[in-house]
Amino acid sequence: MSQGDGGLEDANVDTTLANESPEPNVEVLAGILADGLVGALGGFVGTSLMTVVLLVGASLGGFEMSSFGTTAELIGLDAILGPEMVLAAGYVIFLGGGMTTWPLLFASIGRYLPGEKFATAGIAYGFVLWTGFVLAFNVGYSGLALALYVVITLVAHLVYGFSMGSVFDYLSDRPRTLV
Repeated sequence: MSQGDGGLEDANVDTTLANESPEPNVEVLAGILADGLVGALGGFVGTSLMTVVLLVGASLGGFEMSSFGTTAELIGLDAILGPEMVLAAGYVIFLGGGMTTWPLLFASIGRYLPGEKFATAGIAYGFVLWTGFVLAFNVGYSGLALALYVVITLVAHLVYGFSMGSVFDYLSDRPRTLV
């Protein structure tokens, strides 16, 4: 075959075997792990501050901490742990979601939310999360207790989003961040 006939001499053939895989990039894997820890820390800080606001609301009669127990009851933990541990189990589930699920979602969509920094985007994110929370954790409030419940839970979610975003902002300045 001549050189212009498209023969093997002209082709740039990849000679690596199909079952060979490239070496894992340890730097990228370390970055992913570090970003996961940033999200978990941000979620922990946000959930902790949110809990403080909810405790204030509970002391004012605008939130019932027993609402967390409903989460555990929905998955049948009351039968396993007994009724005295349902509240604690429900709060652990709440804390786990606040440290994993919601920060992961925030990390993936945070740059598309309004605001130049993660902290300001977190406020909008907290508002979006609040719309589900305010319906799911309502235990039949009415009158002034309902108004207090709505305000307290909104403030708690704005605090959650802002503080989680602030942690993202503070820790994302490290070199080679993926967030």
